[in-house]
Amino acid sequence: MAEAEAIKPVTEAAGKLLVEVADRAIVAGLDDRRSLGSDPSELHADLRQRLGTFVTLTVRGELNGCIGSIESDEPLGVSVARHAWSAAFADPRLPPLGWSDYEHLDIEVSILSSLTTIPVDSRAELVNALRPGTDGLLIGAGARRAVFLPAVWDQLPSPADFVEHLFRKAGLSPTLWPGDLRASRFIAQKIRRTDTDAERS
Repeated sequence: MAEAEAIKPVTEAAGKLLVEVADRAIVAGLDDRRSLGSDPSELHADLRQRLGTFVTLTVRGELNGCIGSIESDEPLGVSVARHAWSAAFADPRLPPLGWSDYEHLDIEVSILSSLTTIPVDSRAELVNALRPGTDGLLIGAGARRAVFLPAVWDQLPSPADFVEHLFRKAGLSPTLWPGDLRASRFIAQKIRRTDTDAERS
């Protein structure tokens, strides 16, 4: 089985900096400003890596925004700021974050590995190739495309259900196998700050 390429994990200190980058971008938005992150030349070395990132925001345990990219040509410190602002104020599925939500805000940053192709020719092969709890999955067929982060395994622990729901998300039939289906896996490093963490500056 092809393994997803391992990412270079950021250190604990760099991870805290990355969550602070996301937090500053959100606070800027709450103050009616737009933050695009730091000058790349001023970033910690770990935060200059160019990897896919997602920022997920929850308020009182409920999703309040999730925006990201599977691959990126931006440094982590730039893409995380941009995705954090968009997750807070521009996720079309959810209302914009307000100051009343901020004190109950949890921020989760996911740093993605590069993609590794999964060579499969059937749904059964794809289901059997997955590593529950570990793999994120990107599928595409024609112009349709959808992705699940590894965190989705918390809601869909069965590989068959994981694949079925991802097909539905992509607008593909859960019972038909497209001849041009493309599948890739990735892994993610998660960095999380909850509303019970140390008081924010």
